Amino acid sequence: MTAFVVRRLLLLPFVALGVSALIFSLLQFLTPAMRASLYIHDPKQLGALPDLIRKYHLDQPVYVQYWDWVVQIAHGDLGWSETARESVAAAIRGYFPATLELAIYAFGFILALGVWLGTQSAVHKDHTLDQVSRFTSISGASLPTFVWGLLLLMIFYGHYGWFPPGRLSLNADLYVRSGAFHPYTGLMTIDSLLNGQVWLFWDAVKHLVLPVATLTYYLTAVLVRITRSSMLETLSTDYVRTARAKGLSEHVVVDKHARRNALIPVITLGSLLFVGLLSGVVITETVFNYPGIGQWGVTAVQQLDIPAVTGFALVFAGLLVISNLCADVMYAIVDPRIRLQ
Repeated sequence: MTAFVVRRLLLLPFVALGVSALIFSLLQFLTPAMRASLYIHDPKQLGALPDLIRKYHLDQPVYVQYWDWVVQIAHGDLGWSETARESVAAAIRGYFPATLELAIYAFGFILALGVWLGTQSAVHKDHTLDQVSRFTSISGASLPTFVWGLLLLMIFYGHYGWFPPGRLSLNADLYVRSGAFHPYTGLMTIDSLLNGQVWLFWDAVKHLVLPVATLTYYLTAVLVRITRSSMLETLSTDYVRTARAKGLSEHVVVDKHARRNALIPVITLGSLLFVGLLSGVVITETVFNYPGIGQWGVTAVQQLDIPAVTGFALVFAGLLVISNLCADVMYAIVDPRIRLQ
């Protein structure tokens, strides 16, 4: 297992190099003056463009520019974001924790419900549970997330007033911005407890309920279909029939023999879903006015904020590389034969 993980880790630098080179090559379509302007955060600096070009070596050969750009990224210098009115690195640190918190809660429910419903649907094929599961998955995937989000808002906020949009209420937001609150992790549900403020924890939970429910219903539908299909294929294999012929209980056959071998496509899809959540669920964050990295990314694209878009792309690429590594490790845990490949 250790050798397998080491081999995968040795591949990471080459993958990261390829991704960074691709993003850098796209920036080469801009002139040196345009690329130098990406580091300006005060209109008074416009007259200093030649100095910025020399400072960032934008008039040097491409390989020199690429190396300097990689060094800048390693030091956290991603340029200035006009949409956030701060450096790109600071904007990412400010927006990403909100998306991470939303992704963690949503993915937990998506994974648990998707695998369980998909498994039960396959085991009880064509029975009532299977029909209900299939209807739920089809209805969940048939409408866009903004439709479900607006429906939930109209019912649970517009009518009942239970779960408001945003990330925090006005009083909670004022308290968080005060000097009495210390942001340890950037995750409100955790920081509120670390600060001993239970009321703030419940306030953060209330604002998470509707976006988490929207993402869970929509994305669980996809995972249910994949899990059901994989389980049906696995349940028809010879080794499962042999396990049943030995007199093993259905619980052991399903949980120990069938589901474990059916998890490979589920792990693949699950890793992609989690990266999609971390990269910013744009529509959901917009519908619920949730200040995550996805909402900021859309604003940056609309205003042609190239440093912000570049930083967003680098973050997404890094998350995808790490996710693929985690998926490879999970493959090896679920199926030991993969370690030998």
